[in-house]
Amino acid sequence: SLMKLLLPAFKIAVFSLLIWSVSMLITAAIGSQNWHQSWPFISSASICVTLSAFLYFISKPKITQLQPRALFLATTLNWLLLTITGMLPYLFSDHNPGVVNAFFETISGLTTTGSSIFNDVESLPPNLLLWRSMTQWFGGIGIILVAVAVLPSLRGGGMRLFRSEFSEWSQLEVGKVSRLATMIMVAYLLISALCYLSFWLGGMTWFVAFNHMMATVSTGGFSTWNDSFSHFHSDSLQLIATIFMILGASPFLSLVLSLEKKHFNFLHDRQVQHLLLMCLGSAILIAFWRYYSNNETARSWISLLESSFFNVVSIATTTGFASEDYSQWGGFAVMILCFLMFSGGASGSTSGGVKLFRYHLLFIFMHANMISALHPQARHAKQYNGRSVQEDILLGSLAFFCSVIVALCVCASLLSLSGLDPITSLTGSLSALMNVGPGFGDIIGPVGNYSSLNDTAKITLGFAMLLGRLEYLTVIIIFTPAFWRW
Repeated sequence: SLMKLLLPAFKIAVFSLLIWSVSMLITAAIGSQNWHQSWPFISSASICVTLSAFLYFISKPKITQLQPRALFLATTLNWLLLTITGMLPYLFSDHNPGVVNAFFETISGLTTTGSSIFNDVESLPPNLLLWRSMTQWFGGIGIILVAVAVLPSLRGGGMRLFRSEFSEWSQLEVGKVSRLATMIMVAYLLISALCYLSFWLGGMTWFVAFNHMMATVSTGGFSTWNDSFSHFHSDSLQLIATIFMILGASPFLSLVLSLEKKHFNFLHDRQVQHLLLMCLGSAILIAFWRYYSNNETARSWISLLESSFFNVVSIATTTGFASEDYSQWGGFAVMILCFLMFSGGASGSTSGGVKLFRYHLLFIFMHANMISALHPQARHAKQYNGRSVQEDILLGSLAFFCSVIVALCVCASLLSLSGLDPITSLTGSLSALMNVGPGFGDIIGPVGNYSSLNDTAKITLGFAMLLGRLEYLTVIIIFTPAFWRW
């Protein structure tokens, strides 16, 4: 029945809304200076608790096993429910940006995209700055748990390939999911604590360090300053941010395995190796280009490499921090950064994008087809990270790439119909679908924001962020007739 399909969504929503209400109260306690600033968060928390209690009473039947179809619906509905309730502190505050802008800012935070509609974030009160960062931090841990519990049910879901390291996880039983989720949250909290301490010791105030920790570990990119990381003029802070952006974009399953086995084999993971090599290679190319072709010879080679590496990592991990206006680096550098928007980090990480393992699977698929064309009778072993890859996973990754292309074409077309120029339409769509944050051009570039876009464009980009964050098929499958057949 429909109720059985909705029951997991309601049960998850009970927990999600309670966590949401606690985070609102924490924001009111440490981010507000008086009662007037606190009441928008207290009233929002009250609404979340009331809604959570209502959903608890209508979802009393016990669930022994989570079915994939119910998980797809639960994931999408909960992300939308958290977006709607997450808008309330903005709408109740003195800095009410309006419903559409509140929707855009909230979904940008929850999907860890980092696009903003605020022209001057430095004029916002501390509680709203903290809430923006808080939405990203919770969105980061949320998408990791979705990757573990929900996406394996999809043929293109990355964790279906990588969770084989946990041999006991062949079935999505509630107890086993809870155990793995607990281990992942411990790893996430440890990384967050280390990041906060590093920023604080690096010279940030406790408040700025706390905000940037949540934006860095979640690969979200919200900053408390209009000019992002260029405000600090500190190579050490950029280095700290770079390290933790890479950790946030790394497979948390490998981190959990390292903690459980007390053997740090994290750097042996193929995705981590590819991420590091891709970022370092791209940074060297861009630094050479800037030094020899972009008339930046006044700066030292090391300085150019440092700034290039920071911004390359920020784009590749879909964080969206900026230490410079990289749109002024010249056509070749901008093109590399544009390609890096597609990459993303590892499966089961906080980053967006296509994910690196899918590119490797695509090359495996292409190589196997070329071998078959040359030697029809030959059998080619398909392996990734030393494990065999099933044909349906390869086909699922191919379907994912098709979804990306179709979604990019549709989103860019809708934005152009709303009146935006081609560069803004294309890079804005790419940035939203890949959950990067900044685009290119004069409007939404690294020194711009999304405030001047019309409401139609903001709503389109908001749903594009959700589509990309939940890896397309999780959302699209709900609108197919087959999903609703009993």
